[in-house]
Amino acid sequence: MRIILFLFTLLLLPASAQAGADGLPAALTDGGMAIVVEVVDGDTVKLDDGRAVRLVGIQAPELPRAGTDSKKWPGADEAKQVLADLILGQPVRLAYGGRKEDRYGRRLAHLYTQDGLWLQGELLERGLARVYSFADNRALIAQMLAAERRARDRRQGIWQHPVYAVLDQQTAAQHIGEYALVEGMVVDNAVVRGRGFLNFGADYRTDFTISIAPRDLKRFPAADRSLDRYRGRLVRVRGWIEWRNGPMINVTHPEQIEVLAP
Repeated sequence: MRIILFLFTLLLLPASAQAGADGLPAALTDGGMAIVVEVVDGDTVKLDDGRAVRLVGIQAPELPRAGTDSKKWPGADEAKQVLADLILGQPVRLAYGGRKEDRYGRRLAHLYTQDGLWLQGELLERGLARVYSFADNRALIAQMLAAERRARDRRQGIWQHPVYAVLDQQTAAQHIGEYALVEGMVVDNAVVRGRGFLNFGADYRTDFTISIAPRDLKRFPAADRSLDRYRGRLVRVRGWIEWRNGPMINVTHPEQIEVLAP
């Protein structure tokens, strides 16, 4: 069964995301091999050399954190178990596509099994994680978004649970402080003192807005920095929702915004 899933994933993923006899995708650099001795949760493992690894680019459902009143997210046990079934006690290859370590000292890596199975892609295909990317770690985001989209279209894994539902601009205000996906039509755009804004309603003081800081807008292709291409288009944005003149997501890199329709 595992081999069948592996072959199915290879058929679906672009060549740039595949690993095998020809080596890692061009966007990644080899970080060596190690054995997984503990699976902490659906996106974190510990290795036999003492390092902890965060599977970069994805967010699996969270388990309660020790010493906090945090709650278990739906699907957390399943994500952890599937990851354990795939790699616990097994050698994995680490591969880097950006920043290599987070503030907690965890390695930020893509993981591959000995037979070339890409763990991020596998978890996303099974609907056991969401894409969760950062400006300093953007390798393979397009492939991860595609894998997530296929699982969501199949309503697989976490995509069966209302807590992970894609929000619209009206319901976003009910999810302040949460990481979420929000879909809607961009009705207006502006760049004010270098900061970009995409407005999803007529009143920017109350309606959902995407905000892009000047330093982050520079990561967008030069032709897109006016943000004109987004006006009048249906988009999906992902990030942490905060309240600032209405619900807002601060975008740090262009891959956080998917254009869904012209």
